[in-house]
Amino acid sequence: MLNPRALTYLNEVIRRGSLRRAAAHLNIDPSAISRQLKQLEEDLGVRVCERYGGGMRTTAAGKLLVQHFHAQRSAEAAVLSQLVALQGVARGEVRIAVGEGFIADLIDAPMNAFMNAFPGIEVEIRMAGVNEAMSLLKDSEVDLALLYAPPVDPSLHCHVETRQPLDLIVPPDHPLLELTRPLSLRDLANWPLALMDNPFGMRQMVNMVAHQERVHLKARLHTNSVAVLKNFVRSGIGVTFMPELTVVDEIQRDEIRHLPLSYPIMSEARAQIVSLDGRELSVAAQTCLTHLSQGMRFFRGDAPRLLAEQA
Repeated sequence: MLNPRALTYLNEVIRRGSLRRAAAHLNIDPSAISRQLKQLEEDLGVRVCERYGGGMRTTAAGKLLVQHFHAQRSAEAAVLSQLVALQGVARGEVRIAVGEGFIADLIDAPMNAFMNAFPGIEVEIRMAGVNEAMSLLKDSEVDLALLYAPPVDPSLHCHVETRQPLDLIVPPDHPLLELTRPLSLRDLANWPLALMDNPFGMRQMVNMVAHQERVHLKARLHTNSVAVLKNFVRSGIGVTFMPELTVVDEIQRDEIRHLPLSYPIMSEARAQIVSLDGRELSVAAQTCLTHLSQGMRFFRGDAPRLLAEQA
C-alpha cells in the first residue's frame, strides 16, 4: 500500500520545484518531507526524485507515482460527486482552461445559463494558450480545456470536436476582398500583418504553413491578445488570422470581413473540448461539459461558412 502522505509530499515537491518551497506551501518542516520521501524510496526500492541545480525533479518512477496520485484523487472526487448527485444536489467545482478566442462565446449565454441552472457549482476559468492549457490538464490544474488547433496528443481525450477553419480577417474595404480565389501567404506580403504569440494554436498553424511554403511572414505586431488583433484589423491598420466564430459579431456589424486561405491544414482546423485521458470527470465537470457542448456556437456545429457551403 502506497503511503498517501508521502505521495502528497512528492507531488508538492515536484510541483513547487524544491523541497523547501513544498514545505513552505504545506506549512511543515522540510525534514518531515525528506523523511517521508526517503521512506517511500526505501519501501519501493527506487529513486522518486533527484536534485538538480537549486531544486528537485522527478525520476521516471516518481512521475509514475505522481500520475497515480492525481488519478486516485480524481477518482475519489468523481465518486464523491456521484454520491452527492444521488441525493439530487448539484454542487461541486469545475475548472476550465480556455483560449481568449473562445471567451466571448463561452461567457455569453452558455456560462450564464449554466451558472443560473446550477448555483451550487463553482466555476474557475483560466486563460491559456493551447500549450499551457494542455499542460494544465496534465498537471491536474484544470478538469477541461477548450483548445483551438491543438497538436495530436494521445494523453488527451476529446469529448467534442468541430471544424473551424483559420481564415484571414481584413477590414471591410480591403483590396484583398477583390480577389476571387482562396488566398495564399504570398498575397499578404504588401500588407501590415499582426500575429498571435507562439504558444497559441492559431500561430502554430500559421508557422507550420509558412514553413511548408517557405514563406517568411514579417509581422508588424505580435501579441497574446485576441482583442488586440481584432482592434488592429477593425481600425484598418492591417490583417491577421482568426476563425470565423471568434469575430462573428464584428462580421455581422460589417466591421471585419473574413477570407478563406488556400491551405487544407488551415481549412481543416478543429476546435475541441478535452480532458485528460483516463481521468474520470466529476459530476460537476461532466454537467458543464454537456452544457458547453450544447450551448457554445463553437461546439454546436462547424463554422458558419462551411454550413452555408453544404446547404
